[in-house]
Amino acid sequence: MLEDRTTALSSPTEWPAAYPQGYAVVDVETTGLARDDRIISAAVYRLDARGEVEDHWYTLVNPERDPGPVWIHGLTSEVLEGAPLFRDVAEEFAARLAGRVLVAHNAVFDWQMIAREYARAESEAPVRQRLCTIALSKELGLPLPNHKLETLAAHFGVVQQRAHHALDDARVLAEAFRPSLRAAAASGARLPLQECRPLTEWRDGPAPLIGRQAQGGYGGYRPGSWRPSRKRPACPYPNPGRYEEGKRLKQGMRIAFSGDTSVDRELLEDRATEAGLHVATSISRLTSLLVTNDPESGTSKVVKARQFGTPVVDEAAFGQLLADVEPADG
Repeated sequence: MLEDRTTALSSPTEWPAAYPQGYAVVDVETTGLARDDRIISAAVYRLDARGEVEDHWYTLVNPERDPGPVWIHGLTSEVLEGAPLFRDVAEEFAARLAGRVLVAHNAVFDWQMIAREYARAESEAPVRQRLCTIALSKELGLPLPNHKLETLAAHFGVVQQRAHHALDDARVLAEAFRPSLRAAAASGARLPLQECRPLTEWRDGPAPLIGRQAQGGYGGYRPGSWRPSRKRPACPYPNPGRYEEGKRLKQGMRIAFSGDTSVDRELLEDRATEAGLHVATSISRLTSLLVTNDPESGTSKVVKARQFGTPVVDEAAFGQLLADVEPADG
């Protein structure tokens, strides 16, 4: 039925030359949603330039820790015990991703989980761009009541068989992506491609023993609750105001971060704190600077920064500024 539903979206004769030459549709299941959580299964559907399936691949991954919300993904410690470690599948996974745009539903999450696993393995995923199917559906103006994967699938007549199973979720997404890609090509729409920056440093916390007391999905599961407190000491310097382009950062300035970064976020925050800056968790009129690699995103911090006129720089520029922070007055 999917082909019948997409007849009107068949590949245009003149395919946009600027579109990528291949895609890797990815889904990963994880032990949770926090930055120290681990991948427990991964699937990749490789597609050609026009969205046709070339092949697919799936693997379980031993996370070397509690599997987290089993009631969601169904993967128990017993099932995962004999699975390969991520470093054992990293090369095969990379071969599936190489030279392609990573496609995922809420792609920033999948990319961050993958990038962290490769950083732990002291390697890099060969991915330079990603495409989020949520962003693409918004770009196309699809009449969806929400942006869940099952809603996008239903719109294109794709039947989901095993929700939260990486292989089936990747299949569903591949089948929904194909007509979306063709619709974009037919209308000449811009593909919402984003840069993927591999992590250059990584530091794990202690291995958790979480158990399964929580109920009702990720909402009840608190994957970060085992971690040592990251509460920072109060900044000893007064806030000198906003950063001005072309000038130096000054001790006491309030710095906020948004989106994924190539250096792990906590390391960046540690460096900012050590330099005498105040690391803020939100944006207000008092915020001196927002650091983000995606200033066009719709995150709440970026939106508020735009409303308040807060200066914005990317990670690379911030790194240069961090090397020469002006001492506080007095």
